[in-house]
Amino acid sequence: MAKPYCQHLKSSKSLETTYEAVRAGFVALALEKNRRATPFVAQARALKAAASKAKSPAGLLQISDIQRALLTAAGVSDKAGNHLQDADKHEAVNGLIKNFLEPAGINFVEELVFRFLLTRGDTLGGSMRNIGGFMAQKKLTRAIIAYLKLAGHRCQWLHGETKTWSELPADDADVELSLRGLFWDTGKGPRTLFYNVTVPFFRNNVDLSLFKCAAKKLTREMINTPSAYIALGELKGGIDPAGADEHWKTARTALARIREAFAKRKLKPHTFFIGAAIEAKMAGEIWEMLKRNKLENAANLTDEDHIASITQWLCSL
Repeated sequence: MAKPYCQHLKSSKSLETTYEAVRAGFVALALEKNRRATPFVAQARALKAAASKAKSPAGLLQISDIQRALLTAAGVSDKAGNHLQDADKHEAVNGLIKNFLEPAGINFVEELVFRFLLTRGDTLGGSMRNIGGFMAQKKLTRAIIAYLKLAGHRCQWLHGETKTWSELPADDADVELSLRGLFWDTGKGPRTLFYNVTVPFFRNNVDLSLFKCAAKKLTREMINTPSAYIALGELKGGIDPAGADEHWKTARTALARIREAFAKRKLKPHTFFIGAAIEAKMAGEIWEMLKRNKLENAANLTDEDHIASITQWLCSL
């Protein structure tokens, strides 16, 4: 019987990310960054309109609606603000007015908006550091849902914030934005896919874990049961070729720990790797692992045929 990866891979060359895919990936990142920046730009415009009512920098203190924005412009993030006393907040805002807004003269409103956006930019930068992982999870989730729906299988999804499972709606557009898990049954028994699980018996976070149980039975006890795992995989969505090797080293180490931890318990669940930026050397290493049965499946996230193939394999386990 042909190995699962042979359905979409012919050699290590098949795994390599093309220049066109890298270019498309960077464009997608830029669009996502702009999408996430939109609320901050809207806030800045609202701040400018409200702050323009003040005759002087000191007058800004009399506008109640912008006090939180003043704190942001002073360089205090929302997270940091939760740990400050009122006296500390007043000191930060007074420092902003004295050191930056008053020296700006009649342009103090523009200076305020500029400094507001500087802090919001840092916030955006922080959220963008893991944007590759978010976009990768979103793409894979959409592919899994598409396969299950096409095959006529019922599916449930776990809302990441409410922690509740519910039937996938007929109009499931954008559910992947807040999804943390999927449940289905293709006839081989219940299957639950969970993202970002810290596996207790070897204390490592795993990007993708497939369990042979129903969603409602996925308890902490089940997560701590080695025999409950059907498959475990690493998903690396970063598209920058410069960081590809580092991402692969992290994934390779994680996969080795998975093999060792389960081998100690005389178990061998399916293991797989999906990556967006795969360079030639890295592709060669993955191909060797596949041939030596140290890895059961692998795919390039930027190749639609790869994702369709590995999705079908995952859903049929």
